[in-house]
Amino acid sequence: MKPLKSLYQWVLSWAESAYGTLVLFLVAFAESSFFPVPADPLLMALCLGKVKKSMYYVFMCTLGSVLGGVFGFIIGYFLWYTPGGELTGIANFFFRVIPGFSPEVFDNVGAQYDAHNFLVIFTAAFTPIPYKVFSITAGVFQINLPIFIIASILGRGGRFVIIGLLIRFFGEPIKAVMDKHFNTFIIVLTIIFALSYVLIGYLF
Repeated sequence: MKPLKSLYQWVLSWAESAYGTLVLFLVAFAESSFFPVPADPLLMALCLGKVKKSMYYVFMCTLGSVLGGVFGFIIGYFLWYTPGGELTGIANFFFRVIPGFSPEVFDNVGAQYDAHNFLVIFTAAFTPIPYKVFSITAGVFQINLPIFIIASILGRGGRFVIIGLLIRFFGEPIKAVMDKHFNTFIIVLTIIFALSYVLIGYLF
């Protein structure tokens, strides 16, 4: 736990650096495929440092995150199984190093894709659920790539836009509220989206 906290602090330390935007892009990219620290805290710090550039930071974070998701997709598509159908060393490495990512979770995620590809990917991209797990498994289960990218843009972009807009309009006072309640708000919003999606499918 202590190494993870140190890594978290190290990521945040780049907020005041001239390389803050580049690091934000790289963290967002890596977090979507293998890195354990989310990009959200660094995005918040950068937006608070230069409020008028909030939407620029949101764009860079979204771009990095979606491209990182595509990288995770590629890992799953090409590097997960050997020609004989066995797990590769890369697959076993990911199971060891990504918190909460196990063969059981992998199988459960795969089962979810059978019914609602778009909704599953969007939910993973928008909520605190580890998006990297879904970007990799989307490749393994050969989900339609355009659907994956569109759902990722809407999910990741939607999440980061909310952060950027809240800071753009409310500034520093909103940070404490976001730190405490943001994930809960996102989960509730996702439930509303999911119910709407199911209702629309039922009606039409």
